Amino acid sequence: MNVFRLAGDMTHLLSIVVLLLKIHSMKSCAGISLKTQELYVLVFVTRYLDIFTIYVSFYNTVMKIVFLVTSFTIVWYMRYHKVVRQTYDKDQDTFRHYLLVLPCFVLALLIHRNFTMREVLWTFSLYLEAVAILPQLVLLQRVRNIDNLTGNYVFLLGAYRTLYIFNWIYRYVTENHQLRWIPWTSGLVQTALYADFFYYYFKSWKNQKKLQLPS
Repeated sequence: MNVFRLAGDMTHLLSIVVLLLKIHSMKSCAGISLKTQELYVLVFVTRYLDIFTIYVSFYNTVMKIVFLVTSFTIVWYMRYHKVVRQTYDKDQDTFRHYLLVLPCFVLALLIHRNFTMREVLWTFSLYLEAVAILPQLVLLQRVRNIDNLTGNYVFLLGAYRTLYIFNWIYRYVTENHQLRWIPWTSGLVQTALYADFFYYYFKSWKNQKKLQLPS
């Protein structure tokens, strides 16, 4: 644990709080991709299979439970809540997210740290998380007009991953220069996908205008 990882975890947690606040208080999921949220469910389920078998720390266990419960809650709201589900823009959220799952799984079978079920699924979760934001970014390009909570949610997701890059740099320097190519590469790919969004987010903030992405 270090300040960068803690800041990254709290930023990630805050992004989920912002999204749940939007869904629960506004009774709306407009501008939110169900496809991305379903991919996050798969990411957390495959990453945290060890929750009942391996104990690292109280903090670690609590965070695993929080991410699992909140990811399922968001999907439930968007799929089954009688009011929220009516605000879901199914016609715009058409990214074929299932096409991301198989390549990530095959890549995890080929490139992993150890060939065990837990390690392969953990690696798969890293690869899938790297690209899980794609349906959300595509949806934002299509709707163009983005409300503040949705924009802040996506920004915080990107900021969390950026902070984790500093966490990896810090750990590399302080932990005998250990190489962790799989999380490093996945994290860099994930952060790069946010680059365009970050540009327009800061541009709208600087000019005090509503966030819009080019179609």
